[in-house]
Amino acid sequence: MSPPGPSSGHDQDTAHAGASDPAGAGHPRIQELEAALEEMREKWLRSEAEMQNLRTRTKRELEDARQYATQKFARDVVEAAENLKRALASLPHATEGEDRLIARMREGIESTERSFMGILERHGISAADPAGTPFDANHHQAMAEQHSDEHPHGTVIQAWTPAWTLHGRLLKPAMVVVSKGAAAGTQPAAAQATESGTYSDPTYGNKADG
Repeated sequence: MSPPGPSSGHDQDTAHAGASDPAGAGHPRIQELEAALEEMREKWLRSEAEMQNLRTRTKRELEDARQYATQKFARDVVEAAENLKRALASLPHATEGEDRLIARMREGIESTERSFMGILERHGISAADPAGTPFDANHHQAMAEQHSDEHPHGTVIQAWTPAWTLHGRLLKPAMVVVSKGAAAGTQPAAAQATESGTYSDPTYGNKADG
């Protein structure tokens, strides 16, 4: 084998020169390309995050549209449920030896109401009686205010109608009577419900009979 010639030293000099070649990693052009790549990467990440937010928002809006598309219809349906309740309330209380026709009528209306309420609940419509709970302007409509020794000021004494919700969203507020505390208290008397069904009170505001 021939001994290494002078070319060996030349290769080493070439490699050393390549390490300091201006086209290497420290060249301004390489740095410029790396900066552009990083900028594109950040833009892509922001775009992907925005798309994910858009997909999430669209999914939520579609779900809301599916759940609440029948809101107007459901509000009308609960009127029928309240009418059934009024029909029951208009009948005399059950007594021993009462007229059989009245008893069968009551049983029929009660059965219809139970079935109807079951159907409403299966479709996300529910009713809540707020009697005994603090007045909530978001779910209650104050129709009158009365003194009460049993209920603190601002408590619902009686609900004329329940609060109806559809999948947790208010359909129809409860029409309620609110306590203004004991008669011996210092609370000023509030205006009672007028013939138009409008109740004016500094605590609860003006509420129109809906």
